[in-house]
Amino acid sequence: MLSETLAQYSALMVMEKEFGAASMRRFLGYELDRYLVGRSTERKREMPIELNENQPYIHYNKGSLVMYALRDYIGEARMNAAIRGFLNAEKFRGPPYPTSLELVDSLRAATPDSLKYLIKDLFETITLFELKADSAIATDASQGQYRLDLYLSSKKLRADSLGVETEIPMQDWVDIGVYTRPARGQKSPDKDGISIYLAKQLIHDGEQHIVLTLPRPPSRAGVDPLHKLISRLTAENTIGVQNRSKPKLRR
Repeated sequence: MLSETLAQYSALMVMEKEFGAASMRRFLGYELDRYLVGRSTERKREMPIELNENQPYIHYNKGSLVMYALRDYIGEARMNAAIRGFLNAEKFRGPPYPTSLELVDSLRAATPDSLKYLIKDLFETITLFELKADSAIATDASQGQYRLDLYLSSKKLRADSLGVETEIPMQDWVDIGVYTRPARGQKSPDKDGISIYLAKQLIHDGEQHIVLTLPRPPSRAGVDPLHKLISRLTAENTIGVQNRSKPKLRR
C-alpha cells in the first residue's frame, strides 16, 4: 500500500489534471472491474487494503478507487496534507519502519468527523454497494426549468475474508449525477452526455425518491455515476430519462 497505492494515487492526479475530471469515469470503471474480477478469483482470502500483501487487485485496482474517493470527499488539500504529514514524520526513520496503518491513521486525522465512516469502509473493511437507478422521469416546468423524479434502490454490504457478506445499515453521502445530450457538433467526454448536475446526497438503504430542478432537459441520470464507490451494479448506476410534458390547464 505504501509504495503501489500511493503511486496509483499520484498517477490518477496527473491524469485528472491532464484530461479533466470528466474523463476519469472510464479509468475508474476499469479499475473497479479489475478489482471485482480479482476478488472473484481469490483462492485464499481477501484482505482489507490496509492489511493486504501481494494482492495486486487490491493495492493497485482497489487502491485507485479508495484513494480517489477519499480525495473527492475530503478535498485535495486535506488529502495531500495528510500524505505530506505522513511522509515528513516517517522519512529517513530507522526500524521499526512505518506501515500502512500509520498512513491510514494520517488519513483518518485529516477526515472530518461526519465522514470518518469512510475510513472504515474504504481501508479497514471490505465494503461493497449495490446502487441502482430504477427509473428517471423528467417533466417540463416553468421558466425553462425541468423537474426530475429519480427513483433509486441501494444496499450496503460488509464481506469477510472468505467472501461471506452481511447487509449493514446505509446512511451515506453518494453522488447523484444527471446528464443532457450534447448539442449538434458538440463533443462530450462522457458516454452519458454533458454533466448538468453532480452533487452528494444522503442515501439510505432500500428504495428512495429524489426530486431535482434542472436548467436543461436531462437525458440520463443515476447514482454514483463516476464509480467512486465499490458498487457491483455498474451497468445499472444510471438510466435513461423518460420525458413527460407537463399537462396544460384548461381555462
